[in-house]
Amino acid sequence: MNSMLKRGIAAVAVATLGAAVLTSCAPSFNAKDCKDAALSVGSLLPTTGNLAFLGAPEIAGVDLAVKEINEAGGIAGKCVSVSHKDSGDTTTDIATQSATALINEGVDVIVGAASSGVSLSVIDQITGAGVLQISPANTAPDLSTYADNGLYFRTAPSDVLQGRVLGNLMVGDGATKVAFLTLQDPYGTGLYENAKIAIEAAGAKVVANEEFAPATKNFSSQIDKVLAAGPDAIAVISFDEVKAILPELVKVKGWDPTKLYLVDGNTANFDQDFTDFNIAGTQGTIPGVIASDDFKTRLAAVNAELDVFAYAAESYDAVMLTALAAAAAAKAGEEVTGANIAKYMAEVSSGGTKVDFTQAGAFKKAIDLINAGEDVDFEGVSGPISFDDNGDPTEAYVGIYLFDDTNKNEGVDVEYGKLN
Repeated sequence: MNSMLKRGIAAVAVATLGAAVLTSCAPSFNAKDCKDAALSVGSLLPTTGNLAFLGAPEIAGVDLAVKEINEAGGIAGKCVSVSHKDSGDTTTDIATQSATALINEGVDVIVGAASSGVSLSVIDQITGAGVLQISPANTAPDLSTYADNGLYFRTAPSDVLQGRVLGNLMVGDGATKVAFLTLQDPYGTGLYENAKIAIEAAGAKVVANEEFAPATKNFSSQIDKVLAAGPDAIAVISFDEVKAILPELVKVKGWDPTKLYLVDGNTANFDQDFTDFNIAGTQGTIPGVIASDDFKTRLAAVNAELDVFAYAAESYDAVMLTALAAAAAAKAGEEVTGANIAKYMAEVSSGGTKVDFTQAGAFKKAIDLINAGEDVDFEGVSGPISFDDNGDPTEAYVGIYLFDDTNKNEGVDVEYGKLN
C-alpha cells in the first residue's frame, strides 16, 4: 500500500543498483532504519490477553524473517519494514484499534491475529482496506470459507487436522469415554467438533462437553458435570483459562494428569504458575513441527530470552511467503499491494524449484530464482505449505508435547496430515 514498485524487480534493479541486486553483492538493510520500504509488514499479535504467552515466539518469528530478508538485500534493492501492534483478546477492543493504526501506517500485509476469534473481529476491517492478512495461528474451520476478497491466508492448518490428531491421540492411549471442557468461540467449538469426529470414528464415545464463555472465571460447575459423566480422558480446549481450570481439576478434584489433554491455545510452560502440584504426563497438541535446535538458535538472534516456540515457525513462514509473493508481483511489473501480493501467494507456495527455508541463505536463493523468471516452491520451517483456493495450507504437521514434573512441556512426536 505504501510500496510503489511499479516497474518490477528487473527494472528497479537496473535503474537503482544495477547488477548488485542480482548478484551476491546485494545490499544489507536494518528494518529499524527502513524508510522507503519495498514491503511494509505489520503484526497483530498478542502481548496482552489470554494468548499473551504466544506473542513472544510469534513476534520473534516475524522479526527473524524480516532480519534475514533485509540481510539478503531486501526486495528489489529496498528494505522491508515491520511495525508491531498488540491484538489483545476477544474481551477487549485492542485488535480493532491496532488494526486501524496499522492500516493508517500503510502496511501491505498484517501478520495475525493469533486467536481465530480476534481475526474474525477484524478480518472485514483489514481485507476491506485492501491489506493482505496472514495468520500464523488461526485454526478455526470457519475461516476457510470466510468472504475475505481473497486476501486472507494462514500458515497454520485448520483444526480439521489438529482435531483429528487430538482425537486419535486420546483413543490411541486407550480412552473409550472422553469428556471436554471447551471455550465457547469459533476456535473452541471448531476444534471440539473435529476431535469428536475422530473419537467416534475410532469407536470411542464423547460422554460430556461443557462449554464456557470467554469471560468465565470460576469453572467448578463445568468440572463437576464433566467428572459426573465418568470419563477416562479429559481434554481442555481453552486459552489462558487453563490456569484456573487445572488447579481445580487436578489439585482439588484429584484428576490423573496422565489422562489429561491440552491443545495449542493452552500448551504452555506452567512452572511459574503451578508450584504446589504438577501435571506430569499431560499431553498437548500444537500445529506445526517441533522447533529444531537450529531454528531456536536463529530465533535467539532476535530474542535471546525466548523459551516458548509455539507458532514461531509459522510466523516466520508467513512473512517469507508474503515477501516472495511481493517480489513476484514486482517482477511482473505490478505495484506491491495487498491484492497483488495475494495473486502470487499460491504460486510461490507450490510448484517450481523447491527452496528449503530451514537452510541458511534460502531467501536469497528464492529471490534469485524469481529474478530469473523462475517459479519457486516454498518449503517452510513449519513444514510444506501449499495454499489452496481458500488460502489454507493443504498439508501440515501437528506436534505432540509431554509435560514433566516441573510443569514444562517438550515436543515428543509429530503427526503429518493432508487436508482435502
